[in-house]
Amino acid sequence: MEHTQLVSDVQRLMESLGQLPDPVAEPAFIAVSGLPGTGKSYFCRRLAERLPFIILESDTLRKALFSSPCYSSQESSRLFQACHRLIEELLRRGLSLILDATNLSEGHREHLYSIADHLDVKLVLVRVDAPPWVVQERLRDRREGVNSAGNSDADWSVYQKMKPSVQKISRKHYTVDSSRDITPVLDKIVREVSR
Repeated sequence: MEHTQLVSDVQRLMESLGQLPDPVAEPAFIAVSGLPGTGKSYFCRRLAERLPFIILESDTLRKALFSSPCYSSQESSRLFQACHRLIEELLRRGLSLILDATNLSEGHREHLYSIADHLDVKLVLVRVDAPPWVVQERLRDRREGVNSAGNSDADWSVYQKMKPSVQKISRKHYTVDSSRDITPVLDKIVREVSR
């Protein structure tokens, strides 16, 4: 991607975030991954109720960058290049953040590992999951407008298409089943970040 395009994209994403919290001496970076409908956004919102972190939700950022997203690989590549630069910028400013994105492949997560390693910030990895029947129900409700809390356009066919691309997270991480009580995992993460 052309450098001026990247700078402009990052600027647009930064402006879409609104009011930012106060910087801290040691920012932390929480990367949440999982298939559509597994409850990532709900988990991130619950976490942000307890930690003064900015949530970077890839679906929301995509819509800030592209008014009518087409979800092509070129569009995703442009979005994530801008997201990675935005993450770096926020962490450098001392702002803690939660990235809410599918991040299914280890190749995509490698970018996140290298940002955290390079800036020497605490990285907490979380994989959110739920039984397929729960996901199918949630995605149906979302399509029917019963529960439209998130910004995702993904449906059951997208979930099924993406499922084979899920790769094991190579680093230490938390796994949470969002169909159960997520409080114990929230507690552990809050403790880890506060250490």
